[in-house]
Amino acid sequence: MRMWRSKIRKTKKHAIESEKKEEYKPYENPTGHFTGDFTLDLELIRKEISHNSDVQFREFNIGRTVIRAAIIFVDGLSDKDLIDKHIMKSLMVDFIDEFKQEPSYVKGTISKEFIKNQILSISEVKEAHHIKELIPKVLTGSTALLIDGLSDVFLLGTTKANKRNIEEPVSEALVRGPRVGFTEILTDNTALLRRHGENVNLSLTKFQVGKRAKKELVIAYMKEIADPELVEEVKKRIQKIDIDHLPESGYVEQLIEDNYLSPFPQVQNTERPDRVISALMEGRVAIMLDGTPFALIAPVTFSMLLQSPEDYYERWIPGTLFRLLRFGAANVTLFAPSLYISFISFHQGLIPSELAISITGTREGVPFPSLIEALVMEIAIEILREAGLRLPKPIGPAMGIVGGLIIGEAAVQAGIVSNIMVIVVAITAISSFAIPSYSAGMPLRILRFVAMFSAALFGLYGVILFFLFLCSHLVKLKSFGVPYASPAVPYRLSDWKDFMVRMPLQMMKRRPKMMHTKDQIRKG
Repeated sequence: MRMWRSKIRKTKKHAIESEKKEEYKPYENPTGHFTGDFTLDLELIRKEISHNSDVQFREFNIGRTVIRAAIIFVDGLSDKDLIDKHIMKSLMVDFIDEFKQEPSYVKGTISKEFIKNQILSISEVKEAHHIKELIPKVLTGSTALLIDGLSDVFLLGTTKANKRNIEEPVSEALVRGPRVGFTEILTDNTALLRRHGENVNLSLTKFQVGKRAKKELVIAYMKEIADPELVEEVKKRIQKIDIDHLPESGYVEQLIEDNYLSPFPQVQNTERPDRVISALMEGRVAIMLDGTPFALIAPVTFSMLLQSPEDYYERWIPGTLFRLLRFGAANVTLFAPSLYISFISFHQGLIPSELAISITGTREGVPFPSLIEALVMEIAIEILREAGLRLPKPIGPAMGIVGGLIIGEAAVQAGIVSNIMVIVVAITAISSFAIPSYSAGMPLRILRFVAMFSAALFGLYGVILFFLFLCSHLVKLKSFGVPYASPAVPYRLSDWKDFMVRMPLQMMKRRPKMMHTKDQIRKG
């Protein structure tokens, strides 16, 4: 009897559990399109996004009606004050008595035109028809508004603007010039370009890059100046970028350059809006990526990397002098140690007698050949430079100066290197700091070691051979179809007005011919 009762109880319990299982059926929507059924659409969104702990759901009724609504946003990315004042307050308080007077309010429904045009007091309002359109926008700061009876979900621009103030660029400081630099916010950067003057020809084209983590990228150019073929080539290379994520514009630079095996940068990077707008006026194209203050300029020539915006802000005589000093500093950075090695090891007869005697005296007791001596000091300087960059700002410069003095003095006292070697290395390091672009200085620092080995093997002939190979590489190298060695090769006399010598502005009436601009006249 007891066994029979227990069997009946188990049977009833099993039947109740079966009924519960039949009652609850998880919603499955293979198409992903919104239907207008509030419960089903909200369940679809929860299924796709609720596993994220920072995603917030808030359900409510619109005014005093029975219309159900919900907002979905990410805590920390969305502006809660904006949501409370311009979405929640507008829907729940401001139009309480006006809903039922609206002709579209029939049997608990409302039109999306009424919601969009008369209730939501927010500037950016878009619509999503599919779950794949909604998820990326919500996860980047937008707020999704779901209303019962509407098959479209509103996407409201509520991204919180956590940003730093506009400051002077750290990597491109000037004595005279604007104290304004780009920030990490793309819209701020495009606005900085617009503020450089009223110009209807400035065209900004937006792209989305990154396959898994999408980012916005903008191409800027002057419609009536830039070569259409150049603009199309830049767009084509941007569209071919196939990578999961682009955290910085350096990724874009490497993926669109002509020759990735070359040590020279074929795209210029800058933090200065004035440099970008000047390049656009010459017919070049700028590339700006969201999340980085560094914009890219294409095409670029080697001479551009040794130019500074300050060359144009000062009169042409000091501007020319500063530019010539930079070209000289670049040559010293590249060839000074190799020339020292070649003269000391192979061509002592080319050194004046008194200087040769002085150098011989300083090298007395040094156990290493000139190549090893130069390598020890150059590597030490490079390590100090790198360490100074990575240390905190108050410590870095002091450590570099003190470290260089201590290492140089200790090396001389120990007899590892000679006094003249310390002087050569110091002049080389100081000359490298005169190059205005950090990215342009890096290839010269790398090639300096190649020149040193060439000098150690073949002496002055090795340095000359290295120089010839370097020139042949620069002549063949191109940046978006523009020769990297322009305007030296191919030779264009008119472009030499803004090459090593910066001529007066009154004489620079035309844009560079190498850019093939639609409008060649710079003035008038």
